[in-house]
Amino acid sequence: MLCRGSYLTNVRVPAINSLTGFAGSDIPPEDVYNRCVRCGLCLPTCPTYLETLVETSSPRGRIALIKAVGEGRLAVTSPGFMHQMHECLDCRACEAVCPSGVMYGQILEPARTQVERAIGQRRSFGQRLTRWFALDVLFANLAAMRFVATLLRFYQRSGLQRLVRASGALRLLKLERLEAQAPPISAHFFTPRDQRYRTTALQPKATAFVHAGCVMHVAFAEVDEATVRVLTKAGCEVLVPAGQGCCGAISIHAGELGRGREMAKANILAFERSDADVYVINAAGCGSTLKEYGHIFADDPDWAERAADFSSKVRDLTEFLDAIGISPELGRIDAAVVFQDPCHLVNAQRIAGAPRRLLARIPGVILREIEEPTICCGSAGIYNVTMPEMAERLRRRKIENILAANPDLIATANPGCALQLTAGLREAGRSIPVKHVVELLDAAYSA
Repeated sequence: MLCRGSYLTNVRVPAINSLTGFAGSDIPPEDVYNRCVRCGLCLPTCPTYLETLVETSSPRGRIALIKAVGEGRLAVTSPGFMHQMHECLDCRACEAVCPSGVMYGQILEPARTQVERAIGQRRSFGQRLTRWFALDVLFANLAAMRFVATLLRFYQRSGLQRLVRASGALRLLKLERLEAQAPPISAHFFTPRDQRYRTTALQPKATAFVHAGCVMHVAFAEVDEATVRVLTKAGCEVLVPAGQGCCGAISIHAGELGRGREMAKANILAFERSDADVYVINAAGCGSTLKEYGHIFADDPDWAERAADFSSKVRDLTEFLDAIGISPELGRIDAAVVFQDPCHLVNAQRIAGAPRRLLARIPGVILREIEEPTICCGSAGIYNVTMPEMAERLRRRKIENILAANPDLIATANPGCALQLTAGLREAGRSIPVKHVVELLDAAYSA
């Protein structure tokens, strides 16, 4: 059995300082933004700067804005400040190249929280109701997520969707774009019910807690199922505890750190009770947030140590499989494959080699690289809903780079990226399959 902490590293928990231009708790840490020396090395990596060539749409430009608010020289409700806090994709590409080690995400998310704290009550009743339903009901409760997903599945599969689209009602209600972005719902759900899956290995390598996810377990149930099969094939016992929930990323990115912390506590408790060795996640965006629980609880004496310990045990699925080794019994998949780097895998978690090494082990697979591999595809959680124009520009940019490589398959490791790429390919009139890395491994074991 894998010993706890044997190869899992601890996370850093930086201190948070107070500033004069922000109110209450959850202040952007001054020591982080003061570390920026304005060298500009981040500019070629920033998707929004590449699209606009506007300084304030760059990491150093946004850091300067946050500093100005912190020092009281700019209002937190300034339209330019609020726009830039939400135009940023939080893709962390700047972090990966910063020579000064600026942890940009540690100032962006508190800054968004400050914006939400300042303007939350100014929203219309309809806007507040929508946010409450999405953040306090839908993502906070997996049962509610399944209920809504069941209704959406009926809408998508009963013929009602075709009728509604043909009627023009969506266009009149200005819901056409939003409706088109709804994920296709799986035929069945991967519901956490304290399942335990045994491995045939004589000596299990580890007991893995599998995070089912919120959208993942209703719209990508087949990926969760493939995850279980591949992990057991790799020699792991697998647990899917019922006490888990959403990682909190959607709430945190929306400026609702308090809500995100409550979701985080549920996952920490579920892991502590499970007696698993490692917390495995197959969605890169969720994995990035799970690994940052130590940071978001840094000032909480009751949870700081527990959160840091939890984060040190979190592993992306591709990272974990690459570390423990997979079964060599892989059949052929004859295909040229492009691996699309999810931002929160390559930039936030600094994982690029593991998924490529796994894909390269499949006989017949030819890996092809693309231009601008670390530039965001424009998905970024719900960014394609909140900032649709920029999201579409970035999607087209990514699709053009992918099509230039002429792949037969596209592999990724994040559900939001999969949906964004599928939409982009449909827009381009191409029908190239988009699969999670673990789906290709699972298919190879069955070949």
